[in-house]
Amino acid sequence: MENKNLDGRKRENIQIALDVEIVQKHHQRTGELTEGIVKRILTKSSYHPHGIKVQLESGEVGRVKNIID
Repeated sequence: MENKNLDGRKRENIQIALDVEIVQKHHQRTGELTEGIVKRILTKSSYHPHGIKVQLESGEVGRVKNIID
């Protein structure tokens, strides 16, 4: 279940080991989401309009679209 209170565009809401859904660069047109656990936070700024970029434990990189409870 996604948490609407936590915005994936704000870095303060993203933490290591958080369960999230991301959209990878090559899936941006289709909007296909990939679920996983955050390993690293790659975006340095406090806000990004398309979502904070993260690396999942699986190695996949993308922007956070949903934060899973």
